[in-house]
Amino acid sequence: MKRTALVTGAAGSLGALAARRLAAAAWDVVAVDTDEAGLAETALRSPNMHVRTCDVTDPKAVVDVLAVIGPVHRVVHAAVIAPAAPVLEQPPTEVKHVLSTDVYGTMHIVRATLPGMLERGAGELIVCAPPPEPGATSAASGAVAAYAEALFREHGGRGVTIRCVHLDDETPARLVLDALDRSLARPPGDLHVRPRRGRALPMRRPAPR
Repeated sequence: MKRTALVTGAAGSLGALAARRLAAAAWDVVAVDTDEAGLAETALRSPNMHVRTCDVTDPKAVVDVLAVIGPVHRVVHAAVIAPAAPVLEQPPTEVKHVLSTDVYGTMHIVRATLPGMLERGAGELIVCAPPPEPGATSAASGAVAAYAEALFREHGGRGVTIRCVHLDDETPARLVLDALDRSLARPPGDLHVRPRRGRALPMRRPAPR
């Protein structure tokens, strides 16, 4: 059976490694980013990797990519940015860019992929909360985590595995992905993955009403 994975931020260190690992495991990988040169490097010597230029802050661009690639079985949304600046000194334009990329970008990817997974009753949705750096990045980190919790409460137990990976500045990409793999091998009650702590923290799904 063909397994398709969508990896965003695939020109960055985490996204690139995630895409390469999935391709090596015989997944059909669609790697997206705005950095064409970086995408080309990620896909080097990976015949089952397909690159698409896509800005996750543009919901139409995201939908257009999904229309081309068809059903997705795993999403690794690693397209996050994390500039650090004191709250009162960070330019409003940078604040807007951080929130557009990290928060709205996450929402655009989820809205374009999760409904199909829920309809099929299967899939894996992984979102990444940026490191809680000073300024807007800290707000974005909390927002992504809260959004993931809302998704988990509303859709946990419907066949789709949901994970929120909490990134930090210290853990190498390979260890982040190792922690994610361990989490995916456990029961679906583990929502939050915190690689620096070496374990996933469970969020208990509420009982059905």
